Amino acid sequence: MKHLVTLKDWSSEEILQVLDLADELKREPSKYYDTMHRKVLVMIFEKPSLRTRVSFETGMCQMGGDAIYYDMSTSPLGSGKENIHDTIKVLSRYADIVMARLFSHASLEEMVKYGSIPVINGLTNYTHPCQILADLQTVREHKGALKGLTLAYLGDAFNNVTHSLLFGCAKVGMNIRVGCPAGKEYSPDPQVLADAQAFGAISGAEVRLTHDAAEAVKGADVVYTDSWMSYHIPEAELDARVRVFRPYQVNAELMAHANKEAIFMNCLPAIRGYEQTAEVMDGPQSVVFDEVENRLHMHKAVMVHLLNQA
Repeated sequence: MKHLVTLKDWSSEEILQVLDLADELKREPSKYYDTMHRKVLVMIFEKPSLRTRVSFETGMCQMGGDAIYYDMSTSPLGSGKENIHDTIKVLSRYADIVMARLFSHASLEEMVKYGSIPVINGLTNYTHPCQILADLQTVREHKGALKGLTLAYLGDAFNNVTHSLLFGCAKVGMNIRVGCPAGKEYSPDPQVLADAQAFGAISGAEVRLTHDAAEAVKGADVVYTDSWMSYHIPEAELDARVRVFRPYQVNAELMAHANKEAIFMNCLPAIRGYEQTAEVMDGPQSVVFDEVENRLHMHKAVMVHLLNQA
């Protein structure tokens, strides 16, 4: 049984295979109108979402299947009256595939352990693989290739997006520089960084951590940032975090250090004036809405890929 838990577990070849499939789904969607006929996706949401829910649900409908939204906040699982072991065993008898967007990565791993249908990581506190697969698709669309390019990530790096970017870029041979404040609470998980560097040694990708924003961006082909206030961070921390991350804001001055043909990315939601300025977010180098669109095509590709191997 194949799952998408983290890109650490997927080979470079498998990542590229799914990128090719997503491109085909985007180019010729009519070929896949009945691919999910009579298939059911259950979407488990512990964390709120716009893009993840709508793209998975739309994707399943466009391929002839059905999607069920399961909100943990109003369910026996969320209240503690049911456990993950029993829940995933029940769903394995009803549905064909599960996508879960959870706080705890350990909970997702428990679903994989006890379920008998493919499980997709729609986001956990550790990784966000679907997002990064769509990001890689977007970069390749705009740049023609991935290997040998350089992506600079700026801002809060102790998060699921940074971890998945490290895995994904290193696996496909794309250099990645992470520019973030010093401190354990702002930096990638050390084991993730070490694993990415090991993957990079195989693929030829440089994986580097720096606390200098301009150094991270210098000559980069892709400049990427993410929210300074992830869902789990209390609003009371806003002012303090803004002060810490302000030097890593992606603005016109910082973008000038990148390759002149560089593209700007943010997985959204984005707050103009915080992690990036409106000038960059809405400017000609921004591809954030291409990135959003590709979530749809990539999620379709992931489901097709996993169910073809189930």
